Amino acid sequence: MPPQPLSAETLSASAQTGLAFPPRFVWGAATAAFQVEGSTTVDGREPSVWDTFATRPGAIRGGDTGEPAADHYRRAGEDVELMRSLGLGAYRFSLAWPRIRPGGVPNVRGIAFYDRLVDSLLAAGIQPWATLYHWDLPQRLEDLGGWTSRDTAYRFAEYAETIVSVLGDRVASWSTLNEPWCAAMLGYAKGIHAPGRVSATAAAAATHHLLLGHGLAMDVLRRDAPRVPAGITLNLYPVTADSDSPEDAEAARRVDGQQNRLFLDPVLRGGYPADVVADLAPFGFADVVRDGDEAVIAAPVDWLGVNYYRGYRVAGSPRRGSSPAGQEWLGAADVHFVPDPTAPLTDSGWEVQPAGLTTSLLQVHRDYRPVPLYVTENGASYPDVLHDGEIADSDRVAFLEAHLRAAHDALAQGVDLRGYFYWSLLDNFEWAEGYAKRFGLVHVDYATQRRTPKRSAQWYSEVIARGAVGVN
Repeated sequence: MPPQPLSAETLSASAQTGLAFPPRFVWGAATAAFQVEGSTTVDGREPSVWDTFATRPGAIRGGDTGEPAADHYRRAGEDVELMRSLGLGAYRFSLAWPRIRPGGVPNVRGIAFYDRLVDSLLAAGIQPWATLYHWDLPQRLEDLGGWTSRDTAYRFAEYAETIVSVLGDRVASWSTLNEPWCAAMLGYAKGIHAPGRVSATAAAAATHHLLLGHGLAMDVLRRDAPRVPAGITLNLYPVTADSDSPEDAEAARRVDGQQNRLFLDPVLRGGYPADVVADLAPFGFADVVRDGDEAVIAAPVDWLGVNYYRGYRVAGSPRRGSSPAGQEWLGAADVHFVPDPTAPLTDSGWEVQPAGLTTSLLQVHRDYRPVPLYVTENGASYPDVLHDGEIADSDRVAFLEAHLRAAHDALAQGVDLRGYFYWSLLDNFEWAEGYAKRFGLVHVDYATQRRTPKRSAQWYSEVIARGAVGVN
């Protein structure tokens, strides 16, 4: 059953006992296959674009690779017990396409890992939330064009069919894609993520083919796991104009269009926004969209995942302290991003803006058809210090509390928010940052693979047990 909405009685009680969340609210944490599994050459796994990208000099901070990551492939049993001890109700993880269909053929040994993982989660009373794609495209397919090739969307549907036929209804919820904006724009336009291409035309094509793959995978999920809720996970950032000037309003329109509406509109409204299609026309976007594609992409979803980290303030010309838009913003060279000098920063240099989470959730709630929402990622890196066997990450506790309060604000304003997943369960390989940034509730000593729950893990565990924030 879904969580119950907040009643007047619950909201009244919240004022006295803290901020109570609805019954059956899903409390979880998230990881991704390439970031935690390690064992990159074990049991038949083939190379992904991230394995290849990590060999490029200077691509990854410190020359780090996906080996050993958090060694989750060999330590999954230990990690599930850790989740159980923290009281997590759900674990959001991704499935590794290169493990499941190396060479385009189902791999029994790779599939067996996820078979065991799902069974162990269920035995521990933890809901398995599986994501089909979190950026680890098989290098073999990238060599054939990757997401710039329409064929990759169909190969994605084949892969989905392989794993859904095995895990099927044992998974509590399915997600097709994680953050297609990042996969397309950072991987194919800016080149700071795998596969490391720098081409606006490639990024435009990749955007559409990722979404087409989502729609084709939704067809597979409806056929092979019809009783299981399925959706997609998008990274949504509220965009604010720096002033009321027309040039700043235009900058905000362009950035909101590419970051948010380019993905929300085809999934929830049945078609791409006309103004964004016009913005992307110089990069051949319309040329890759065929008749019927938008109907495939608009396959009804049961829920939408919102990954939230920060918002953007933008201007149409340089401002004090601003930085110009990078290559990941197609055709937006005149746009500038304006910092908030009063906002605290995480170790990644990201502004801490909890109110933006409320704004993003409300925007989807008000502007699109009704759909249950989940915060599928929200977290922060900090320079955690292990002292006398403990990590007193009070900064992360403050971050967590502020964002859970923001989520509660959205609930109180009528948003159908049904769950929250912290990013991430474990310290891990943070893409281009390698192992330099720690987002985990649990500290990982990469030399020994010892797990140490941080103070934030204990704090979150207590919130889960009480179903409320701010209870003394």
